[in-house]
Amino acid sequence: MTSLADLRGEIALILTPAGRDAQIASSLLGEAGIESRACRNVEDLCRELAQGAGFALLADNALHNTDIGGLALWVSEQPPWSDFPFVLLTERGGGLERNPQAFRLTETLGNVIFLERPFHPTSLVSVARTALRARRRQYEARQRIDEIREAETLLERRVEERTAELGAANRQLVTQIEEREKVEAALRQAQRLEAVGQLTSGVAHDFNNLLTVVLGNVRQLAKAEADPTTLRRLDMMEQAAQRGAKLTAQLLAFSRRQKLEPQLVNLNQTVESMRDLLQSTMASHARIETELDCDLWGAMIDPTQIELVILNLAINARDAMEVGGVLTVGTANVTLGQPRRAEEPPPGDYVMVAVSDTGTGMSSEVLAKVFEPFFTTKAVGKGSGLGLSQVFGLAKQSGGGVRIDTAPGEGTSVKVYLPRCDDMAAPRALPPEAPRGIDGRPVVLLVDDDSAVREITAGMLDELGYCVVEAGSGGAALETLQQRPDIDLMLLDFAMPGMNGAEVAREAITRRPHLPIVFVTGYADVEALAHAGDAGVIQKPFEDHELASKLRAVLESLSA
Repeated sequence: MTSLADLRGEIALILTPAGRDAQIASSLLGEAGIESRACRNVEDLCRELAQGAGFALLADNALHNTDIGGLALWVSEQPPWSDFPFVLLTERGGGLERNPQAFRLTETLGNVIFLERPFHPTSLVSVARTALRARRRQYEARQRIDEIREAETLLERRVEERTAELGAANRQLVTQIEEREKVEAALRQAQRLEAVGQLTSGVAHDFNNLLTVVLGNVRQLAKAEADPTTLRRLDMMEQAAQRGAKLTAQLLAFSRRQKLEPQLVNLNQTVESMRDLLQSTMASHARIETELDCDLWGAMIDPTQIELVILNLAINARDAMEVGGVLTVGTANVTLGQPRRAEEPPPGDYVMVAVSDTGTGMSSEVLAKVFEPFFTTKAVGKGSGLGLSQVFGLAKQSGGGVRIDTAPGEGTSVKVYLPRCDDMAAPRALPPEAPRGIDGRPVVLLVDDDSAVREITAGMLDELGYCVVEAGSGGAALETLQQRPDIDLMLLDFAMPGMNGAEVAREAITRRPHLPIVFVTGYADVEALAHAGDAGVIQKPFEDHELASKLRAVLESLSA
């Protein structure tokens, strides 16, 4: 909006009280196109200056013997952009020697242009235009200052807005970083567990080969031995080897490499059927309570393995409690969201079985390592450190997960989540055990890179009535298969250098499409053996009746 001062911005104010100076000056300025206004005295001049003007034409005698304090105050209070021009008419010029009064006015008025009387009209117009040009530059400076101030205000507002945006973005980034750190921590935990799982599965494979040889030889020696002392020692050796086989089974459970036989299981019935076993395990150490959901969904799980899981958790709970504690086994239907830790399951519906105690609880440091194999807080000889590893492995391999709620001094609750399954499944019939020796002596191609395992397995097969052809590698097995059309069945080790069992089986099927194949393994990729089914896989170490049962079932299915 244009102010009155802007409209008067180029008016010339004239203060010449004596003679005709005001009239002459006004006429000359008017002819030059410059509007002017005459002032009666200094007070009138100050009022006009407050309204706005381009310059002022003053006669020096108009300021003599007059209070010019108001004028001096107006000059001193000008805004920073303003340096108002005064044209001073004087009879003695502006020099200090000739006109000391003019010098004092310069100090008071500031921007003074001296014009000596009598003046030429051209000089007056020239001086007036010079003063107006100077004033216009001041107006331009004022405009620039106003624009700069507006820009500064806009900039400050934008800076504030941007600062607020950056603050919000920073808070969001901090939240995202915290979430990412949680995800990365869970990923590192999962990678560490996976690496340990791969290591333990390899160790379990080697141990299963060793245990197959030990158990096979111990059983062969026991058959031919009559001395009671020797038989007792052989029995002790067999029991020790069986305990070793159980440990390797737990290792495979942690690494999720064991062969499961999932079925539709009612966990309420499982818990109720184990109550006496759990009570005998607890003895008088703790009281057992159950909290079972009467509308529990079915769970798809290996029934034997879930019983071992509950038993292991109960034993851990017993060892964490003082006498007189309470062990609670509960079930529930749950729907989970995003996992908080690597061992927890993905979002979805699950059947939960929880084992809770009133014991000592765990610290965050212990909780971070609790699923690692052989990690234990128990005294030496009191535990292998494989119980929770097996729980973790079984839950993950079954498509579920585990969550532990604990705090030092507040007890522990281990919750195992298993996939929900509402479809009824018919129970699997176990293949009948084969008698020792089969008429017709079927020919079995035995393929295993471990000569000791191959030798003990060949001895079992011979006793069972099979004719055995041995091969120590996948390549040798394929050559033998090409040369021996009378081979009825292939008994094939899965983990071998060079060609593994799955690769040998694929090549064999291309040459003999209807050849039955049974895998023998101490460690196997579950997905790689999924096509073989339960009847087509034998876990090391195995017993002779288990071997007979599997082979007979395969041969009978072929002839059916």
